[in-house]
Amino acid sequence: MKKFVLALDLKPNQELIEAYEAHHKAVWPEVLAQIKASGITQCDIYRVQNRLVMLLETNDDFSFERKNLQDQNNPKVQAWEELMWTYQQALPGAKDGEKWMLMSSIFSL
Repeated sequence: MKKFVLALDLKPNQELIEAYEAHHKAVWPEVLAQIKASGITQCDIYRVQNRLVMLLETNDDFSFERKNLQDQNNPKVQAWEELMWTYQQALPGAKDGEKWMLMSSIFSL
């Protein structure tokens, strides 16, 4: 099992934040199926103000590169990502087109 933590911001607008959360109470089945097919076994998203943190647990064979290729070839996932981007904004320092940014572990007990 592998673990990853990623961060992303939402646009600082309460109505948009509420809409984003509502979408995540009813994630499209095709998107959920693609997440599972990529090797992600657990996915949790937390929010404080407009900052999001995603915790992923994956199987040992998981790779972000392979997941990105699978996502690019899935029209439903692409439609979901386009919709979500209406609520999201890149973190400061993100590269052009970069959304969720991988966080570095700095402490573990």
